[in-house]
Amino acid sequence: MAVYLLHFDRPIGNPENPRGQARHYIGYALDLEARLEAHRQGNGSALMAAVARAGVGWTVARVWPNGDRELERRLKRMKAAPRLLCPICRGERGDDGG
Repeated sequence: MAVYLLHFDRPIGNPENPRGQARHYIGYALDLEARLEAHRQGNGSALMAAVARAGVGWTVARVWPNGDRELERRLKRMKAAPRLLCPICRGERGDDGG
């Protein structure tokens, strides 16, 4: 069980509207490796399917082991992935060594 933050190699969405773009995805999984593989295949969520179709790469930026759905919801409500949560955007390394 874990909550995870994915950092996209480039924004996805409407380039004319910076607020209409996404650069991160926060998710929850009982089996993190299986969930990440589903995302690699373009399954698991509409956003990650769009990321796969667009050929946008991504990195696991952060993992909260033993995180639950409540933590996932709290993090999403913060709307602060780039500024506060993403070590890659903050110039630090990601959990996968990125």
